[in-house]
Amino acid sequence: MSGSHWAQARPAFRRIRGGNAYEETVERLLQAVKLGQVPVGERLPSERELASALGVSRPTLRQAVNALVEAGYLESRRGRYGGAFVLPPQEWRRDQRDARQIAMEMGSDITDALLLREVLEPGAAALAAGSSHPTGAVGELRAALALERAVGVEDYRPADSRLHLAIVSLVGSRSLSAAVSDNRMRLNDLLDAIPLLPPNIVHSRAQHARIVRAVLSGRPDAARREMAGHLDATASLLRGFLT
Repeated sequence: MSGSHWAQARPAFRRIRGGNAYEETVERLLQAVKLGQVPVGERLPSERELASALGVSRPTLRQAVNALVEAGYLESRRGRYGGAFVLPPQEWRRDQRDARQIAMEMGSDITDALLLREVLEPGAAALAAGSSHPTGAVGELRAALALERAVGVEDYRPADSRLHLAIVSLVGSRSLSAAVSDNRMRLNDLLDAIPLLPPNIVHSRAQHARIVRAVLSGRPDAARREMAGHLDATASLLRGFLT
C-alpha cells in the first residue's frame, strides 16, 4: 500500500495537531483498535511509522501504547517478531455498559451522529464508485471484505468498521475518511452494546457484498442506494433495542 493511501485507509493514524500529544495519541490508537484499522491479532505498525504518521515523539508513542497494554486492548510481545498486538474484543469489553445507559448518556448526540452518518457514508459510497481505484485501495477493500466474511461474532464489529472505512478511503479524501472515522467512534460504544445475532450478521454481510460490488463495478447510484439501505437497517436495530 502506498504511503499516501496508508493514511487514508487508516484515518486514526493521521497527524495530531493539538497540544495534548499523549492524550490524543491514546485516543487515536484506541480508535484504530476499535474500528478495526488494525485487525484483531495483528501488530501495530512499527514505532517509526506510527510516530512519523502521528507527528509525535517515540517516547510519547511508547507511553500511549503502554497505556493501552495496561488497559487490556493491546498485548506487548518481545523478540524479533514482537511488538504491540491487538487483543480480541472480548478481552477489552469487561466494563461494557448497558445500551440504554449509554444512550441516556449520549442523549441527542445519538440522533446527530446517525444523521451525519446518513449523509456522509451513502455519498462516500457513490463517490467511491465514480472514482478511479488505485490498486492498493482495491486490495485493502477486498481484504477488508474477506476479513468481514471470515470472523466470528466476537470479532465482527471491528471488521465491520474496517470495511466501511475501506470503502470511504477509495474516494481519496483524508478529510472525509477522518470525518467518517470520528463519527463512527461517537456511536461505537452504543453499537458494541447491541447484541450481535447470527441472522443480523448474515443480513449485514449480504448488504456489504452488494455495496462492494456496486462500488467496484462503477455504479454510483446503486452504491448510494445499497449503503443507505444498510445504514437504515442498522438504525432500525438501534431503535429496536433502545425502545
